[in-house]
This record gives sequence, structure tokens and C-alpha cells, in this order.
Amino acid sequence: MGVPAFFRWLSRKYPSIIVNCVEEKAKECNGVKAPIDTSRPNPNEVEFDNLYLDMNGIIHPCTHPEDKPAPKNEDEMMVAIFEYIDRIFNIVRPRRLLYMAIDGVAPRAKMNQQRSRRFRASKEGVEAAEEKQKIRQEILAKGGILPPEEVKERFDSNCITPGTEFMDNLAKCLRYYIADRLNSDPGWKNLTVILSDASAPGEGEHKIMDYIRRQRAQPNHDPNTHHCLCGADADLIMLGLATHEPHFTIIREEFKPNKPKPCALCNQMGHEVKDCQGLPREKQGKHDQFADSLPTSEQEFIFIRLCVLREYLERELTMASLPFTFDFERSVDDWVFMCFFVGNDFLPHLPSLEIREGAIDRLVNIYKNVVHKTGGYLTESGFVNLQRVQMIMLAVGEVEDSIFKKRKDDDDNFKRRQKEKKKRMKRDHPSFIPGGQFSPQALGNRSSPQAISNPRQTAFEMRMHDRQNSTTPSPNTSLNSDGSPSPAGGIKRKAEDSDSEPEPEDNIRLWETGWKQRYYKNKFDVDASDEKFRRKVVQSYVEGLCWVLRYYYQGCASWNWYYPFHYAPFASDFEGIADMPSDFEKGSKPFKPLEQLMGVFPAASGNFLPPTWRKLMTDPESSIIDFYPEDFAIDLNGKKYAWQGVALLPFVDERRLRAALEEVYPDLTPEENRRNSLGGDVLFVGKHHPLCDFIVEQYKSKNTEVMDMPPELCYGIQGKLTLNENAVLPDQTVESPVPMLRDLTQNSAVSISFKDPQFDEDFVFKATVLPGAKKPPPVLKPGDWEKTNNDGRPWRPQLGFNRDRKPVHLDQSAFRTLGHTMPRERGMPGMYANAVPLGAYGSPYSRPLMGGQQQIPKLLSNLRPQESWRGPTPLFQQAPQRTAGAAPLLAWNRMLPAQGQYPPGQYQGLGGPMGYPQRPEDRMDRGRQVW
Repeated sequence: MGVPAFFRWLSRKYPSIIVNCVEEKAKECNGVKAPIDTSRPNPNEVEFDNLYLDMNGIIHPCTHPEDKPAPKNEDEMMVAIFEYIDRIFNIVRPRRLLYMAIDGVAPRAKMNQQRSRRFRASKEGVEAAEEKQKIRQEILAKGGILPPEEVKERFDSNCITPGTEFMDNLAKCLRYYIADRLNSDPGWKNLTVILSDASAPGEGEHKIMDYIRRQRAQPNHDPNTHHCLCGADADLIMLGLATHEPHFTIIREEFKPNKPKPCALCNQMGHEVKDCQGLPREKQGKHDQFADSLPTSEQEFIFIRLCVLREYLERELTMASLPFTFDFERSVDDWVFMCFFVGNDFLPHLPSLEIREGAIDRLVNIYKNVVHKTGGYLTESGFVNLQRVQMIMLAVGEVEDSIFKKRKDDDDNFKRRQKEKKKRMKRDHPSFIPGGQFSPQALGNRSSPQAISNPRQTAFEMRMHDRQNSTTPSPNTSLNSDGSPSPAGGIKRKAEDSDSEPEPEDNIRLWETGWKQRYYKNKFDVDASDEKFRRKVVQSYVEGLCWVLRYYYQGCASWNWYYPFHYAPFASDFEGIADMPSDFEKGSKPFKPLEQLMGVFPAASGNFLPPTWRKLMTDPESSIIDFYPEDFAIDLNGKKYAWQGVALLPFVDERRLRAALEEVYPDLTPEENRRNSLGGDVLFVGKHHPLCDFIVEQYKSKNTEVMDMPPELCYGIQGKLTLNENAVLPDQTVESPVPMLRDLTQNSAVSISFKDPQFDEDFVFKATVLPGAKKPPPVLKPGDWEKTNNDGRPWRPQLGFNRDRKPVHLDQSAFRTLGHTMPRERGMPGMYANAVPLGAYGSPYSRPLMGGQQQIPKLLSNLRPQESWRGPTPLFQQAPQRTAGAAPLLAWNRMLPAQGQYPPGQYQGLGGPMGYPQRPEDRMDRGRQVW
């Protein structure tokens, strides 16, 4: 979701929500890597039931990575995607369900953002290529050295859009990958796999949320299911909170800023294209053996624990002396709703609310002050109370003027500090730094120094180099008629050499009086006194807020709605919104895949479309040629970088687009017609799964009717099943779409079309915790709020999921042993051979041994009960009155142990809710170790 800096703000404000992933690495023997057994217990000390993959967050970094060489062809891209999924699966190790969701055709509200991204990417790609070629010619003209220019086709990431041949091939490859893993990987043995490819309409993360919502509404759903969602978008955090599932975790790549990238011209590190000088490449390694390798490090992953975030929010949102009963779940929904004001994929954020300026904290404080007057909560199960929202917005509008003035002051102060910093760095920069054997070494390098060879020659070379630099005139030095440097005078410095960089002119000047009039005149080309137009803008924005919230909690309310402006109104304009309509047309349908391509692609990406369709983008006589401008303006809108600006593209008129496409629809081939049709989800199981025999029998009987999925055979999952034309069937060869991978000649997996449980269009999914849900043990301690523990030691968040895990500690004797056994002469910087033992030499930074610390009792045991959610306990949640050898309660649990799915020793016995394997944390009730 378009919320820049949201995750950074969230992780800094609530640090304990982050846990570093523990990943088991494959062992290598004689150059061969042994596969990891993912059926073993999870090394993260938590067992997940369901893993959901937002596949577009995997496809993009695998097809055009930023920190390593890109794959050479499409086959290598597919293998990279397989390896990425394997790695995520190894970390999470789901036991019941794996759900892969690829972005399908998006709602019209999302298509506008997709259109902006793709047009911008195409424009930036052309400009970067032109700039690269210009700099290359300048360097070669000066005698610089550059490697020969590689002639290779640039990968157009716009092909990662529903309806293209690339996405169709990806779906085939994933079907092969799933069948292969179900046949060969023991961790997939009893797993249910659902693939929702690009032919199924909807964004990937929202298809996942729709599945969870519909399964939660079924009577067989386990309310204590452990969910894990893989994706990098910030909106996944809000979506996870919106499910009200007590056990929900997000896994994502750990963001590491300022990763080194090689120059696109000379392939050397340490500078960008604009700073390239065409210098000879330095030797990499003693024999230049690392010349073609980039300094890459494997990407690490982190967990975001939403149960811990709920603990933080419960403390922050709890309000006393309310005129109505406080409901934490309703306050969480209001918090999610307020986050929409700082940015999302469907609406521009309000001008006065910037997340970097503490906008969410400001909204929460206003909310807590105003909620006493509102008489209730802002939202309920995805529906907005506009009268109460109006009170919040008008309260923000009262401080808009002071927000804009403070923003200007902060910006001026930042520029002043940066200018002083540049001057200080120029003043403190040494005039000469020795190189070669005499170059300075970083502190902490304890390795044995190398003997200096021929020091006189080295010193002579340094003196000559210094003399040459001192006598060579700089580019900005004026010369006399004889060619000698002129002692006085000179040419004017270039703009990039000056202390201040030119900035775009800001015509709005929000910090000055009259900002509202200037804003509407410049952004909308209307006078601020035009109340009718301002009312129209506000009404469209209010409709957008209602649409987005319903999209998060109930599903897509309308496939056709979109916000028809590039800019947002002010908070002070939200007057009289209580009586604005917020209903949407029913029965709307999504675009078809090729129609969406015509709506979001620039003409430069027309090669992914049929020839006659492509002509509509480039033919001057085309009736929709105005939808595809070759150049367009980008309004920085008060920002510094172009990627933060607003692309001023014309909005696509759906009626005109469909009318133009009616003339070219007959030109589609059968293959193109197939790619242009909407599809559905496919379910896969292996031969050990209880549902396998049921599905095979349906294919043998050739049952063409829609059948109900028996929940007792599939962990309570419900839905509709229909036979699939291109099904994966047992004892039939599954051909590999990737030439470098083998065919599956001994296949035992089976696939079938799957459809989620259906409900009436007016059905409302309740946003609440389900009855029987078990509240997770509290993770936060009182010291977590003050960032310090009771004994005054620096605060540390809990590491890992197990709060009772004792940290490993080395005493002084262990450090002495390491110092004796590890070779000092070959030690690397930071090795234990030269480390000072903890507590030695009376160091002020030494810490007492962990053994001397006292056990601190359960600090939160008396603050609130573990089972604080009320509600009737379902029958399956009650303790069964039976002996240890009795069979579990439900039918599918009678079948699983017989097939050896969950060895009793592995999960410490059965007997959890609904007879599911009981998790270790559900059984432990030990004291807590604070450290």
C-alpha cells in the first residue's frame, strides 16, 4: 500500500513487534546440499497452521533484483521464484494450508494507481537510458575506460500484470512446482495447497483476506488457527488487524537501506552513473578471481507479531469514563480507519497529515479527546459513521494552519543543519591521504600487519602523485595565454558544486495566509470560493473512505468506483458530510485481463497486447489516443523526489475504452481469448492427504456437478469443488514448463477447482473475535513501556516467540578457552581471540553474570486474565471426558494420526482445540525469565 515510512514509524514506536527469523540452513557434503526436512519442529519455537503468500512481493524481487545480477532469461526467473518460496516455507513450515495468491484484475480504484506506476516506470526507464548513453559518450571522449556495452533486451517489469503471456506461463510453472513438492518434500505431506493465479480477479492480499473472512464464518473453523502472511506491503498490517484473529503473524524481508549497487556504466562499486569517471577497474582479489562477482549478502527475514501490536494498541487506546462500554476490538477498527488518512493505494493523503510528522499519533490523541462527544465508535464491521468522522476531521482542521507553519520551520531548520554539515565536512577533510601500503587501516583490524616491500619506491610514487595533483589545474581554474594557471580570477562554479541545491518552486506556500485559495487554484484550477466544486471533491473523498474500509472488512463494494481527482481536500473542508450518501452500485463486474492492460499500460509496453489492440495506443486516428500520452507532467506537490510526486495522467473513460475495444475483439486468437477470460482457484493435495481419495473418486466417476468440500477431511476448510480441465492427476506425467527441470513421471498429487463459500450480497462479516478463541500469553512487560527494566538495566525486547527461552551466556573461562584455541595470527576483525571477557578488568560496561540474577515473577499475572474474551465455549473447545487412548473428537483427526502426519513426540501430544495438534505454547505455564 502507498504508505511511505509507515512500517518504519510502526517498528520504532512498537519495537517488540519485530522478531528476527531463525532459519535452518542446508548442510553441504562433498559439494552437494542435503535438503532440509521441513516436517521437523519449527526452529522459531512456534508452529504455524496456515501460510499465505502474496506472490507479487516474491515475483518482483526475483525477476529484477536490485542487489544481485538479474536472471538471464525467463526460465531462471521461475527457478528463482521456486527457491524463494522454498526458503519462506522452510522458515514458516505450515502444517495445514499453503495459499498462493497472485494479483488478478484489480478494482478500478486500484487501476488508477497501477496506471500511474507503469507510465512512470516507462518514462523513467527511457530517461535513464538516454542519460546513461550521454554520460558514456562524454567519458569515452575524455579518454575514459568503460567495458563494452552489452546488447541485451531490458526486462520490462510491466509484464507482471494479469493477461500477459508471462503471467500465464508463471501459473503453469507454479502448478508444476506444487505437484513436485507434494511428491517429494516430507513437509508438504499432509498440506492443502490453494493457488489463486492472475486469472482470478482481485489483488493478491485481498483474495487472501476474503478467504480468511469466509472460512471464519463457517461453523467448523478453528478460532485458534495460527496464520502467517508473507508480503512487504504496509497494508498487510492493517489487513491482519482487521481479521481480529488472535494468532496472526507477518513475515517480510528485513529492509536494509543504502545497499551498495554497481555503476551501470563501469560495473564498479562506490559511485552512481552520474559520478562515473571511467577509471580503470581495480583488481578484485590476488588473481582478480572476484572480478565478475558482486558483494552480495543473503536477504534476511523478520516476523511482525500482530498479537504484540494488539497489546500495544490495547494500552494506548484504552479510555476511561466513556459514556458507552469500551470495546477494544471496535477501537482497533477505528485505528485502522484513521491510518487511511495518511495514505493508501486508492486515495491521496490529506495535505495536513504526514506520517513523518506524527500524523497517526495526532489523530489518535484527537480521537481520544473527541470520542467522549461522539457517543460511540467511528466504524462497525467496515461501515463508517460519517457524523462522528466529521467531528474528528473538523478537529484536525482547526490545527491545519499551525501544522503547515511548523512543517515550514522544520524544513528550514533541516536545510540549515545540512548546509552547516557540508561546510564542516569540507573544512575537516584532509588535504592528502596516503595510499597503497601506507593507506590508513580501520580500527579493530587485529590481523597481523603485512610487511612493507620497497618503502622508498612507494614513498617516491606518493610524492610524485601529490606533486602532479598540485600542479594540474582544476576544471574551474582560468588559464593565462601561455597555458599557466591564472593566480586570480576564475569561472563561476556549477550549480552542483554549490552548497545549496536548486529546489522546485512552491506556488502553494501552505505556511502563508491564503493557502487554501492558492491550493484549489493551482491543483484544481477553480477558485476556493466555488463551494459546489469543493463539496464535490469532499463527497468523492468521503465515498473513497467508505469504499476503502468496506474493501478491507467486507470485500470489494464496487469494481467500478474510483476517486476522480489527483489531489485530496483539506480536513477543514469536511463540513456537513454526515448526510452524504455512501452506498455503491450492486452487481458490478471487474474488467477482463486484456481490458485492464489497455487501461494501465503505456504505449511503450504495447508489445504485450495483440497487434490490433496495440495500434489503438499509437495510431493518431485512434479514438482513445489521448489515454496514452508520450510525455506527462509530474507534480512534486511539496516533495523533494520525483517518485514522491503526482503523475498528472488523464483518467481512463471506461465507456470510451469499451467502445473502442468492441471493434478489435474479433481479432483475438483462441489463445488470447483464453488469457482474456476470468478464472478461479485450484486446490492441490498429495496422496497422504485425507481429501486425496475423495477427489480421485470424483474424477473416476466423472461427476460434473458442483460438490461440497467435506470439512472433516481438510482441517475444517469448506468450499465448493468442481472438476478441472487441466487437472494434475495421479499416475499421469506432469510436464515441466522449465526446460532445466525434469518432468514428474511418477506423480501422486491431484488438483481440483476450488471456490470459497458463497454468501448473500448483503451479508455482513462481523469484525470481532470468534467464540472459543484463546488469547495469546502477554509478551509485553511493564518495563517495555518505560524502555527500561525494573533493575535499571537497558531495555531489551523479547527475542523470538518463546518468552521462557533462556539466553546463552559465556563466562570468563569460556572466553579464555576461545582465546587459547583460536589462532590469533589468522583471526579476523571482531573474532573472540581478541575479545575482552565480560566483566573483566573492572570495565564500566561489564555486566553481571546471568546466573547471579534473580528470577522475576510473572509481572502480568495479576493484571489481566489470560481468557479475557467472553463468549460461549463451543462443544469442541470443552475438555473431552475420555482416557488417554481415546480417539480425537472429529473425523479428520481420526484419520491423520493413522497416516503418521504428526508424530506424538514431535508436537508433544494431541488434544488441542478441535483435536488439532496442540502447540507448545498452549501447554506451557512456566515462570518468565526477564533479561
